[in-house]
Amino acid sequence: MPLSLSYFPSYFSISDILATQDRVPSKFEVPVYGLGFLDQSSGNTDIEQGTKLELPCWLARALSSARLRIVKTQLPTSYKEKFREILKADPSVVDLHKLGPRFYELGMHLLPLAGAESSPLATLLTQTLRERLRGIMDSAQNSSEDDTSTQIAKLDDLERTLYEVGQRSLRDHKLWLSRRAHILTTSAMVEQHNKRKFSEVDK
Repeated sequence: MPLSLSYFPSYFSISDILATQDRVPSKFEVPVYGLGFLDQSSGNTDIEQGTKLELPCWLARALSSARLRIVKTQLPTSYKEKFREILKADPSVVDLHKLGPRFYELGMHLLPLAGAESSPLATLLTQTLRERLRGIMDSAQNSSEDDTSTQIAKLDDLERTLYEVGQRSLRDHKLWLSRRAHILTTSAMVEQHNKRKFSEVDK
């Protein structure tokens, strides 16, 4: 099942904020007065119709909305058909971190801008993660912590999070097998409280 075509970011999500800073190729369909500073190469006070700029994703989404229709957008290079074909061929060898450290997150934000390409893009995001997930989990379960930097070099931020979850689960499993997982220990907060209490008594 493809990822949802209606993606609404979280206002308080740092991941969303960082992802929507990435730039999207945009073409102004109407002149915009007083915003010529957005195109520093032109030296004009206004943005003329037909001007092409790369705008932050959040701004491109707002200006291309059905209500405004100020700009017409294109997908960034790493999401166009050429790269989609590369991912379809063998997603496991692609360096997603090089394409964009928030590849999946930005891809979700781009779906409302993709037009007719939104459905194949959504399907590609889902299939890419699905096919890379087994390799990520295998690496997380069979690599030592010293190998982490090598193993995650080609992963985007979401995949790195999954890798860390896999390694944490492996550590928890080993603790359980060694019968150390059930041992009760004093929490750091309680220890600090006790130390503070004893120091007050000493005074």
